[in-house]
Amino acid sequence: MLVGTHEVEVFENARARLEAIAYRLLGSASDAEDTVQETFLRWQAADREFVETPLAWLTKVLTNICLNQLASARSRRETYVGQWLPEPVFATDRMLGPADTVEQRESVSIAMLTLMERLTAKERVVYVLREAFGYAHGEIAEILELTEANCQQIYRRAKQHVATDRIRVEVDEATARRIVEEFLAAALSGNTDSLVGLLTDDAISVGDGGGVVVSLPQPITGALRVARFLRRLFEPTAAKWESIGGRAALFAAMTNGMPALVIVVGRRVVGVITLEVTTDGIAAVHTQANPAKLARATRRWATFEHGGPLIENW
Repeated sequence: MLVGTHEVEVFENARARLEAIAYRLLGSASDAEDTVQETFLRWQAADREFVETPLAWLTKVLTNICLNQLASARSRRETYVGQWLPEPVFATDRMLGPADTVEQRESVSIAMLTLMERLTAKERVVYVLREAFGYAHGEIAEILELTEANCQQIYRRAKQHVATDRIRVEVDEATARRIVEEFLAAALSGNTDSLVGLLTDDAISVGDGGGVVVSLPQPITGALRVARFLRRLFEPTAAKWESIGGRAALFAAMTNGMPALVIVVGRRVVGVITLEVTTDGIAAVHTQANPAKLARATRRWATFEHGGPLIENW
């Protein structure tokens, strides 16, 4: 069917919400964009005259597409080279969706998106729709064609699977910049003790190079081991410059609600290091260097004011 101006407007009004749902479900901004586009194609082909509530219809279609994506993604994870991390999204990106409550902000953190990989596809859908978007169990049950009681049971199980004792600290842009400055100063100092002092005892470092950029095959755990790794990581060498395409500028930013160090070569974002800050210190260092997961970050980087670099020529 042809799509008129009104139908396009209806979809565009829903696009931001659909992107935010898809991103939380898939952990990938690029996959979320593709899924929303597929939803539009189905909206275009639908007999819209019989659609009573467009947003509900679009959400159900999007969710079913994501369920299929999650099923295939699980098998792809098994052959993924190295560690898998979600795609980082800058604070100004609408794909992060609603951030009015602690639960909404928590549901889009790199740490939570990583934890949600433990969930089954249906558990993830129920958890995201309930926790981040406030859908009633009856509404979610209708989307997934389940009973409401079954939906509630799935939600309880999902919450248990992603529970964590870590109490994350919420930060604003000024605080995030200060944290990144302290982290970078310690990493560049060559003094391991300076880094250890910023980390929790059980700190973890995870890197995702997607088999394209060299990264460690397994996470590093423990403050001292993580600090030693970071000290070596930030030692400037010709080999590192060659691997990222030249000398880099290092910036402070926020991704997924947490402080982040952004590594930029020319106009291209080549790395994003997101710091999970808790009341006890930095609990996790998530390094995203897979070029396929930095395409949206590069596009977005050119669209907002991010301040001057912390280091101009690293």
